Amino acid sequence: MPTSFTHLPYSDTGAFSHLVTDYLNKAENIQAFYSYAPDTEGILAAIKERAKYPVNRKVLTETLNRQYEKLPKHEKTEQNLKLLAEENTYTICTAHQPNLLTGYLYFIYKIIHAIKLAEELKALQPDKNFVPVYYMGSEDNDLDELGTFRYNGDKYIWKANGQTGAVGRMNTEGLKPLFNELFKLFGPPGENLDKLKDMISKAYLQHDTVGAATQYLVNELFGQYGLIILDPDEAAFKRCILPIMTDDVLHETAYSVVSEQIEKLSVHYKAQAHPRPINLFYLAEQLRERIERKDGTWKVVNTDISWTEAELLQEMEAHPERFSPNVILRGLLQESILPDVAFIGGGAEVAYWLQLKTLFAHYKVFYPAILLRQSVLWIEPTQAKLRAQLKLSITDIFKPEVDLVRQYVLHNSTDDWQTGQETNEIEKILAGLKQKASALDPTLRGSAEAVLTKIKHQLQVLEKKMLRAEKKKMQTQLLKINKLKSLLFPNNSLQERVENFSTYYLLHGNNFLDVLKDAMQPLKSQFLVVEHSAD
Repeated sequence: MPTSFTHLPYSDTGAFSHLVTDYLNKAENIQAFYSYAPDTEGILAAIKERAKYPVNRKVLTETLNRQYEKLPKHEKTEQNLKLLAEENTYTICTAHQPNLLTGYLYFIYKIIHAIKLAEELKALQPDKNFVPVYYMGSEDNDLDELGTFRYNGDKYIWKANGQTGAVGRMNTEGLKPLFNELFKLFGPPGENLDKLKDMISKAYLQHDTVGAATQYLVNELFGQYGLIILDPDEAAFKRCILPIMTDDVLHETAYSVVSEQIEKLSVHYKAQAHPRPINLFYLAEQLRERIERKDGTWKVVNTDISWTEAELLQEMEAHPERFSPNVILRGLLQESILPDVAFIGGGAEVAYWLQLKTLFAHYKVFYPAILLRQSVLWIEPTQAKLRAQLKLSITDIFKPEVDLVRQYVLHNSTDDWQTGQETNEIEKILAGLKQKASALDPTLRGSAEAVLTKIKHQLQVLEKKMLRAEKKKMQTQLLKINKLKSLLFPNNSLQERVENFSTYYLLHGNNFLDVLKDAMQPLKSQFLVVEHSAD
């Protein structure tokens, strides 16, 4: 099946914020908020600087090896686990919560982006090693988001049997009916179907927690490329930033530092995430709630748990794993345990990382190069055929449907329904009448202008009616435009923000991942369109 690749500037898609497009274009307004430009030169500079910020590789490798004890190890995965012990090995990291069945397509895309970037950096600097890492946000407690995915336009929701707290810790019991329902709709029959059902069943029905299930599924999909999956929900990892967490609960440093940075960023852009006086949750069985300070006492919201200062410090020292960073502190944990040179995130992630540079500097933690994850539009042969029939370019399909309809009518109309020429001629006549009226009596000028404005409006109304009549004659073709837009942009959103990878894995199997990996240009910072044609 022939495949073509098109790369578009993100600004041409109309789907990304002003902040993101300015960042990619290195606009002057935003340069003060990052350390390394999102390009080859920026990452090479980050690699050079990263050597000054060592991490505890013993803790990293020992913890990862323990996490991998029950996972099947691919050859490249084993090799990369060993390489992480070496001082000339760096990581390329992306992060995401353990969404059920990976959630949305961009979960897949950001991981492949990290894999491809690691390969390209190895080619650029063969004396160093680069390992792609998926940092699993297993402590997130937003079940409404993490327990939902879509297949064939239908939404599947897991209520977790009433469980609360960190989703990664939730028991997978009760998922079998949901997946049995899903499997009835999977197709077409064949090797891809059998393999996907086997992966999902083993992941979620043979592992006790969502975190463990996600590790298994992601390892099955990407272990072949050497991806390392890291779950930060570990005492050894949290201990690496214990001084930072202690400072946050005692002195509320992040609140003041980040608030000041947000104030500067907000001159031109909207802030993505706001700090709290304390940026930690308390994590326990069925529990992840914020910590607040009041009258010299620290309390866990919505519980009876409270501490004096001495009790809190004792709890943090004895059980650092019970303290979970929020979005403001999470990156500090990530960069303290990984020898990271680049972090790959979506538009919202790029936005909040740009608020954090001064916080990293305050705590003397390395601030990596921040890259926008690769966005992709995947076009199947039937959709490609429809696009060709409508004579729409790749750039065209990103336009609003109303603009595409008007464009199509303009280019394909057989009758002259536009009134521009007539309007110009009428305006000349009316201008002459206005001049005559004004010459006869200057007080008539206002009346003449009002008449002219009214006639212009009526001409516009007439043209709209003529356009509607022309559209009616082209109804069949215009319905095809609607169909194409609905297929490629479900819910008027980017495909990657709605659909699940299973749709494409069932059609293409591992080739889906291989094609994406081959097509991605991780340092180009452009939107990728993958189109398959039947011929």
